[in-house]
Amino acid sequence: MTRRQFLPAIPFLLGSVTLVSSSQAAEKENKPGNSGEEAKLGPASGTGAGSAEEAGFVPLFQEDGPPKGFRLGAWDDVSKPAPEGAVFTVKDGVLHGPTVRGCWLLSEKEYGDFILAYEFKLGPRGNSGCALRAPLKGDPAFDGLEMQMADVRYNPEAKPSELTGGFYRAAAPSSQVYKPEDWNQVRIELRGSKAKVEINGTTVQDIDFDTFKETVPRHDGTMATSLKERPRKGHIGFQELSRGGGILLLRNAWIRELK
Repeated sequence: MTRRQFLPAIPFLLGSVTLVSSSQAAEKENKPGNSGEEAKLGPASGTGAGSAEEAGFVPLFQEDGPPKGFRLGAWDDVSKPAPEGAVFTVKDGVLHGPTVRGCWLLSEKEYGDFILAYEFKLGPRGNSGCALRAPLKGDPAFDGLEMQMADVRYNPEAKPSELTGGFYRAAAPSSQVYKPEDWNQVRIELRGSKAKVEINGTTVQDIDFDTFKETVPRHDGTMATSLKERPRKGHIGFQELSRGGGILLLRNAWIRELK
């Protein structure tokens, strides 16, 4: 059965147009001097999902069961099979990562320039990531892009670029606003060489990949290409690499391609 998604927590920022929740809409309605520059689109008017779709956003995980339009691969080389027993599943609109660690869920479709928005939650030793413009071979963190999603308790010695909001080992976020064991809101915008990442309403990346010319160390000590040389088109997806029994939970995932 297709499930209609709503936007209770994530504003989709489209210039001056914002999709807001019913509570936000009610609050704005009662504020004096509201100029109406923001379109109050959300569940309050019964247009939460419809308005997102009208604005060009497409939901990623509409139906319960195995995610449609996605494939599995090993965490360090997505061309290899995922570990036995690794299964992502959607239930009541929430994507659940597998209890078996060490895999990526990647889209079958390629994306170039786009806006991607979603909410995620991790356990105490959670480690995930969002693959961007990744090829279907190699490690998305080094052969495409990975926007890291990790609790510091997974690796207390992690460098800033290895924590939530970082482009893994290549560009650290400007601040750390991750909320442990809670829902975190993410908005990623890629336009050519430009990248902007917002987490929980705070801009933590606003960079130009063309200015990042240094190579990046892989896990095996060899060097990956610089952000400047990374692909400008590829697959998106999500990683499960958590420890301690916690899994990735993800909801309200929408994407809008930019022409």
